[in-house]
Parts: sequence; structure tokens; C-alpha cells
Amino acid sequence: MESKPHNDRLWIKLLVLLAYKTATHKHARRLSWNTQPGGVIFISPRLCIKSTPFTRLAEANAMRFISEHTTIPVPKVHCAFDEKGQTYILMERIEGETLARVWSQRSVESKARILRQLKAFVEELRSIMAPSRVGVANVDGGPIFDHRLPRKSTWGPFATIQDFHRELRSGIHAGDIQDDASSPGVKGMASFHEQAWQSPVFTHGDLSALNILVRGDEVVGIVDWETAGWYPPYWEYTSAKHTNPQNLWWQDEVDKFVAPMPEALEMETIRRRFFGDF
Repeated sequence: MESKPHNDRLWIKLLVLLAYKTATHKHARRLSWNTQPGGVIFISPRLCIKSTPFTRLAEANAMRFISEHTTIPVPKVHCAFDEKGQTYILMERIEGETLARVWSQRSVESKARILRQLKAFVEELRSIMAPSRVGVANVDGGPIFDHRLPRKSTWGPFATIQDFHRELRSGIHAGDIQDDASSPGVKGMASFHEQAWQSPVFTHGDLSALNILVRGDEVVGIVDWETAGWYPPYWEYTSAKHTNPQNLWWQDEVDKFVAPMPEALEMETIRRRFFGDF
């Protein structure tokens, strides 16, 4: 299904485009506006614009979906639209610091309080009932997006989790593998993929410490929902474990707020080794 724009009235679009053009002008550094990692531009104390080659309308719709169905703090989306092949999202600017920046200075008690909140948020995500007949797809039932996946960034949508897995391993079936000596673990990985699966769960897909905002001991924002959608039950865990090679310390924390799935992690490690970096 095609993702729809949100609140794309002409005058709002014109203001967003003007603000974006002004902020990205070569002399924009003279202004108080500034560009943040991930292509987010702060245009006021309360507003920001996201527009990158990877930005899709489904990201805006995922934030709206989460806001409607959970208590997870996400930026409020004011406007989202496509213009000349590029997507623009005008949204709330959440005041806070990334966990990646402040985690090492936190006390044990502070870390525990934050991790408890994250665990509750992940449980909320996993409790959302999937629509009937959805396999692996974005929030609108369309293609998922993840530039870390092998060969391409846009995948699907897939009618079943098994179809998604088959695409990830280039169509190879467990029965096609006769000799495991040259590719240890691949046959077991394919068998793991081909099993019967429960319904998909809604997944952020990039729970890096860079995408979690805090003020004090309160989690005030989960951002960067571009990879969000309906995925296999293990995907949140394995994605979070591998999300940011620069923050390897975060891997040890993931088990404290996402239920560990060691078999799935092993299978994903094998898949990444033989079929792609992620």
C-alpha cells in the first residue's frame, strides 16, 4: 500500500520548503538553525525538518501510529509530504540528549531507571496486534526500508515472514544445501528461517543509543523510525545488537531491555556473514 502524506496543505508545504532551503543554504551557518546527524534540521526551539535520500512518508506515519497506539514518546508529526522526489517531515523537536552521549556518566541507578523505561516501551511495541494477512511490511503495508540490508535498501512488502527470509538468503532453501563444510551453519540458518512463525510484531529496527533521548533519568524521545514496520519477532533484538559498530558497549545493554534471543542472534550472525553485512 502506498504511504499517504499528512497535513500537506499548500501553504504549509511552501513554508516547510522555504525553511528547508534557507537552512541548507551555504550561508546557513550564520543562522541559529543547524543540521543534526541523520539529516534533521532544527528550525526553531520546537520544530525540526527531516529530509534525506532515505526519508520516506512511512517514517512519519510510523511515528503517528506509535503515538496513537502506545505511550512511547515520539516526535509529533505536523506535516509530511513528497516534493520532486524528496520527502519532507516537519515534526516536533524534542529537547534531550542522546544516550550515546551521556551513558558513560550515568550512575548504576540512573542506568537501571532508563533501562526499565526502555523495556516497558519495547513491550508496548510488541503488544500491538498485527493487521490480518500482513507479513513483513512498513506501517502502511508497503515496502520496508533499511539501507543496512544487503544488495538494496527497499524490500517487499512480503506476504509472509518466510518470504522475507527467503529473499534475505537469496532464495536458497535448506534442502538445497548438501554439504555444510564450506558454509558452516547455513543449513541450520535456512531451517530456522523456514519454520512456522508467529505473527510479526511492530519493530523500530534501529534502537541505537543514538536514537534514544533523555532528560535526567526520563526517556523523552525515541527517534529515527525510518526502518520501522512489521517484522519477525526476533528482529528488534538482533537489529539492536548490531545497530551501531561504533557503540559496541551498547550490545551489552540491549539484553536488559529486549528479551534475549540467542538462537536468533546466532542465525542472524550467520546470515550476515554469508549473505550481507547486516
